[in-house]
Amino acid sequence: MDISVTEFRAQCLELIRQVEKLVTRLMPPTASSAQGAQPWTTLRGSGVLHAEPEESVLEAPAFDALR
Repeated sequence: MDISVTEFRAQCLELIRQVEKLVTRLMPPTASSAQGAQPWTTLRGSGVLHAEPEESVLEAPAFDALR
């Protein structure tokens, strides 16, 4: 997509909303999970992946090397 600076300034919030994608959400550990365990082990199994493994949030044309 090519866009002028003037157009971008006028539409920047809408453009950001169009490309916005939830990748992950970080949550604080619960009090019960933090007792006696290593901090990194308390996070095991608590995440939700919102993309397929190896899926990129960028399209191939976005990479300069491919242009």
